[in-house]
Amino acid sequence: MLANCAAYQDGKKLADIQPDEIAHYVERPECFVWVALVNPGPGELAAMQHEFGLHELAVEDARHGHQRPKIEEYGDSIFTVAHTVESGEDALHIGEVDIFVGPNYVLTVRNRTRLGFSAVRARCEREPELLQQGAGFVLYAIIDAIVDRYFPVIDELELELERIEARMFGNASGRENIEALYALKQQLMTLKHAVAPLLEAVSKLHGGRVPKICIATQEYYRDVYDHLVRINQSIDSLRDMVVTAMSVNLALITTSENETTKRLAAYAALVAVPTMIAGIYGMNFRHMPELEWLWGYPMAIGLMLGIDAWLFWRFRRAHWL
Repeated sequence: MLANCAAYQDGKKLADIQPDEIAHYVERPECFVWVALVNPGPGELAAMQHEFGLHELAVEDARHGHQRPKIEEYGDSIFTVAHTVESGEDALHIGEVDIFVGPNYVLTVRNRTRLGFSAVRARCEREPELLQQGAGFVLYAIIDAIVDRYFPVIDELELELERIEARMFGNASGRENIEALYALKQQLMTLKHAVAPLLEAVSKLHGGRVPKICIATQEYYRDVYDHLVRINQSIDSLRDMVVTAMSVNLALITTSENETTKRLAAYAALVAVPTMIAGIYGMNFRHMPELEWLWGYPMAIGLMLGIDAWLFWRFRRAHWL
């Protein structure tokens, strides 16, 4: 589906145009055309390939989707793949944005994404002095918007880790905590798969040899690179904290089991003493001591209670009970 199609010149929007008018504006060297497609069909991509002369390998990647984040050069054009990451109820929602950039065109293809880039277009149109730099600045603005959407996801994952840690030291089930931590680790891995390849790709757009389209905007791509470095470091830190939390949770479970074992051992000792005495007196030998003594039975009961009371006091003092 065609979401937007507009022509720009000298940093200003000329007009919203129809697809059959694209060729007219692309032929003008001082203009560039910005087209946005959402979940397009093969026919729409083929039409854009014809209008902009897109490389067939890049078009094939966009058509099939599920590509690894990357930035590739095809002559004087650039093909970029980036993943959008949006928070869901139980898992992260991953979308894909394919961006074709040439000297006089920008084509964005969104697949499985919930949020659009109308705000990015509005931002660029509010900054004509930057939009004058052409398609290279538009590519920066789109990537920057995608990267900025990673920060709220990181914040939510940090809050989730704090909630799990609070439950760990409460009365929550150890199994539930392990399951929650594992789910959090999976989400971090999903985010890592979106960020790490894009970090490597963006590093090629500033410093050293960069594509001609991006020469005038190298400092902007360096800023995006810095943001990606921060996000990547945050992901690594969170992953380490999740692993540590798993270890702590298992240690708490082991400690709790040890406490239970000590209690059971203490109660077993309390039961063993009267069981032993009662067992001896229950054998009914003729010459058993105090068998015919009037106070023999009360003495045996008192001995049981006395020894158990002494053991109970010792166990409480040792914090076993």
